[in-house]
Amino acid sequence: MDTKELLKKVRKIEIKTRRLSDHIFGGEYHSTFKGRGMTFSEVRQYQFGDDVRAIDWNVTARYNEPYVKVFEEERELTMMLMVDISGSEFFGTHQQFKKDIITEISATLAFSATQNNDKIGLILFSDKIELFIPPKKGKSHVLRIIRELLEFKPEGKGTDVAEALKFLSNVMKKKAIVFLLSDFISDNYEQTLKIVGKKHDVTGIRVYDEREENIPNLGMVQMEDAETGESILVNTQSRRVRQNYAKYYRERVDYFQDTFTKSGSGVLSCRVDDSYVKKLLSYFKRRG
Repeated sequence: MDTKELLKKVRKIEIKTRRLSDHIFGGEYHSTFKGRGMTFSEVRQYQFGDDVRAIDWNVTARYNEPYVKVFEEERELTMMLMVDISGSEFFGTHQQFKKDIITEISATLAFSATQNNDKIGLILFSDKIELFIPPKKGKSHVLRIIRELLEFKPEGKGTDVAEALKFLSNVMKKKAIVFLLSDFISDNYEQTLKIVGKKHDVTGIRVYDEREENIPNLGMVQMEDAETGESILVNTQSRRVRQNYAKYYRERVDYFQDTFTKSGSGVLSCRVDDSYVKKLLSYFKRRG
């Protein structure tokens, strides 16, 4: 992808996702993810309806009329986007790959955080850590994140969620809002997530394609594993083959849902042809 085409794609995603964050998600994000507490802002004259417990008695005595303390939410938070860029994310039977939807969701979340003056960081991972961008504020920083999501070429093709979570623990010493985006065709991350979930506010967003759920009956088909590169001939006419695959896939999905739920983390699943806008909004409202 040349520079001109890349900038065009970044701009297209910015326009779409920023409009969503400005008009829909910014407020929902703010009410869902609270700041660290309340901090003193100013003192003003008492108005009808003010809580009498907020009266500043020292100032009231000095001016011989009631004054109240005003507090503001201490907002500064940090959002970490953890994005799976393994080989399986370049799959899609509709007009978009899973990777495309993951990029749009990430951009929407990043602009929502920016609207609330929060920092945003990025971890791209496959079966290893591919890229780490430390948390920072600002629109230009978000645009850099979008560029990396669009253009970055991973070295690894596999998926290691546990390794990514361990890396997060090492680089993020303070509590962060964490969105982990993947198809979660992976396992063995239960213990690591349990540890990370005690410190950070984690949400797993599973993006998948309907064709991954079941293999259609297409006869003999040459299939290639996007993560291992292994190519095999599969008899999709075999009922047992289709059932075994469906069972394997269901086990991965159940593991994802059970593991995140048990660790106290949020869970969200979005099919490539679903409206991720409705899914995200519903999730924010449930948590708000």
